[in-house]
Amino acid sequence: MTKKDKRKLRVALIGTDSLRGQEIKNLLGTVKFPIKSMEFYDPEVEEEYSKLTEFKEEPKVIHHPDPYLLEGLDLVFLAADRETNRRFGYLAKEKGYRAIDLRESFVDDLEVPVVVVGVNDYVLKEKDSYLISNPNPGSILLTQVFAAIQKDYQLQKAVAMILQPVSAYENEGIEELAEQSYALLSSTSLNKKVFREQIAFNFLPAVDRPETDGFSLREKQIKKEVGRILSTDFAFSLSLVQAPVFHVCSVMIFVELKESLKISDLEKVFANREIFKLIPAGAQDQVCNVKVAGQDKIYIGHIKKDDSIKNGYWLYAAADNLTVGSALNALNIARKMFDLD
Repeated sequence: MTKKDKRKLRVALIGTDSLRGQEIKNLLGTVKFPIKSMEFYDPEVEEEYSKLTEFKEEPKVIHHPDPYLLEGLDLVFLAADRETNRRFGYLAKEKGYRAIDLRESFVDDLEVPVVVVGVNDYVLKEKDSYLISNPNPGSILLTQVFAAIQKDYQLQKAVAMILQPVSAYENEGIEELAEQSYALLSSTSLNKKVFREQIAFNFLPAVDRPETDGFSLREKQIKKEVGRILSTDFAFSLSLVQAPVFHVCSVMIFVELKESLKISDLEKVFANREIFKLIPAGAQDQVCNVKVAGQDKIYIGHIKKDDSIKNGYWLYAAADNLTVGSALNALNIARKMFDLD
C-alpha cells in the first residue's frame, strides 16, 4: 500500500436522507477529499430492506445503521435524529472511528468539543477527540464574524437578531411553508404541524417553547455555543425570529467596540478574509437570501456607524445554513482531524 493510499479514508454517513445529510453527501461527491470507500445509512430504512442513492454518479445502497457495520471505518458523519446520532457518536472511541455530528445532538455534553474551523479548531490538537460537534448554523456565522472583528479590534458588547429559515426544522419545515404558501394563494385551508402559527408570509418571534426568562432552549444553545467557541469576554445577547424563507440564516448584528472606527475600517476586517463576501458601502448589490443561498461564503454588508451609541456599529450578515453554516464546517473539521490540509 502506497503512502497516498494510506491517506484515503473509509467514510460513512448516517442520516443520508436528512437535509444536512444530503448536503454533506453532495459536498463529498464534488470536492477534493481522499475517500477510499463511502457507505450510507439511514434509521428510516428498515433492517430487512435497503434503498438506493447516488454518489459520484454511481448507484449506492442505503442500509439501516448497525454498530457492526461501522467497524473498520475511519470517519462517520452523523446527520440523523438526535437519538441515533448519540448512539453512534458515543460508540466512536470503542469502534475506533472519528465522528462528526451535524445535528447538534450533543449540546448538553460539555465533554464533546464544539468546533468552528478558523476560529477554535486548535482544540483538535489539544486532545485526541473521537467525537466533535458541528454547532448551530447561527453559531457558526456569529463566531466567524466576532472572531474576525476581535483579531483587529476590541469587542465590548454584541447583540444579534437571527432570522431563522424553515429548513432548521428539516424537510417538515420546508414542506409546511410550501404547502401554506400554495394554500393561501389558492384560498384553501392551512395545515399547521411544525409551526404553531401560520408561517407563510409571516414572521414568528417564538417557535420553540420559551422558558421562564422568555428565551427558548435553542436561543440559549446558540448563546452557549458562541461562548464556548470564542471564550467570550464581552457582553453578548441574541434573539431568534422564525422567518418565512426556505434557506439562509440572516442576522442583524450590533457591536460596540473600544475603538472609534470609520465604516471603511470595519469593512477591511471582512474584505481580507476568505470566509467572507463583503458588499461594501455604496455597492448596488444587497445582501439578500436569493443571492446567498447555495454559496460557500458568509455575506457581510449594510454596515452602519451608530452615532447615538459610542463606538456602536450595525451590520447585516447572511449565510446558507446548509452549506457554509453546516456541511463545509463539518468537512473542514474532518480535514483538520486527519491532517489533510
